[in-house]
Amino acid sequence: MIKTVEWTKDGVSMLDQRLLPAQETYLMLRSYDEVAEAIRKMVIRGAPAIGVAAAMGIALGANQSVGTSVADLEDDLLYICDVMGKTRPTAVNLFWAIDRMRATFQRAVATTSNVEEVKKLLVAEALAIFDEDIAANRAIGKFGGPLLPDGATVLTHCNAGALATAGDYGTALGVIRGARDAGKKIAVIADETRPFLQGLRLTAWELAKDEIPVTVITDNMAGHVMKSGKVDAVVVGADRIAGNGDTANKIGTYMVAVLAREHGIPFYVAAPLTTLDLKLKSGEEIPIEERDEKEVTHIREYQLAPDGIGVHNPAFDVTPNHLITAIITDKGVARPPYTAALKQLFEQAVTA
Repeated sequence: MIKTVEWTKDGVSMLDQRLLPAQETYLMLRSYDEVAEAIRKMVIRGAPAIGVAAAMGIALGANQSVGTSVADLEDDLLYICDVMGKTRPTAVNLFWAIDRMRATFQRAVATTSNVEEVKKLLVAEALAIFDEDIAANRAIGKFGGPLLPDGATVLTHCNAGALATAGDYGTALGVIRGARDAGKKIAVIADETRPFLQGLRLTAWELAKDEIPVTVITDNMAGHVMKSGKVDAVVVGADRIAGNGDTANKIGTYMVAVLAREHGIPFYVAAPLTTLDLKLKSGEEIPIEERDEKEVTHIREYQLAPDGIGVHNPAFDVTPNHLITAIITDKGVARPPYTAALKQLFEQAVTA
């Protein structure tokens, strides 16, 4: 099992995804601000993983608070949550985790004024979020695996595997692993995913470790391989899904969805319900993170572009719902019309 992020007695252990596949290095993050910086600098990435990491970072910071009263601890907690909230604006799991940790604090202080007991409850909540993410990814694999035919070749974009979650299965790769575990033969074509190369570096690394056949292509080859009949389905993850099914995912996903529609290939989104943002009516309301221009002009420290040029580096784009065949969640598969289908899944989960 790939351990993307882990709570330990010394701090939060995190696999440094920036160094993969050349180095498998784990960082020990000993304070909440180190966790926040790791999220910001993409030591860890992927919406579910960011949510888990943020919860652990909040628990770590609260655990290290020197406040002697519940009021002192609340002041520290609110500040830590504010720091976490400024790391990655598009991934809704980040804000879901922050809200959940705040709610846990409020429930705790309603029953006890013991600061140490409140701290223990915050740690327990972060660990529960971790465990729930693992279970959710397994469920996504169970619901999504049947959608892939035996012998299928699946195109992926970015990395939505164990590395983008708490570990183990993943979301988009969870669907692939679910099909594999059901006895199907599945092969993968992974877009390299410029500019951060998550497909080339991370998806290919994961699948190779898992002995699932994988072929890497550059992003601008996707149309060619689809036209050549080499792709049977597309499965991607998500960083935020609006109430109508519009989906924000890694930049380039929209392009892949358009190509899939042109060639009659099913296009699936895989994500836990925690990635839904039903408050947003459409993808037009999803904030899109703009990242450092060096991610485009450089490969690590090697400069590729001339000095003085303009650079636009949005980390995500939004795929409109009419291009999405189905949204695979941990509570079931939603199909159009998504506004009703997603609301129904969410309401069923709340009442379960």
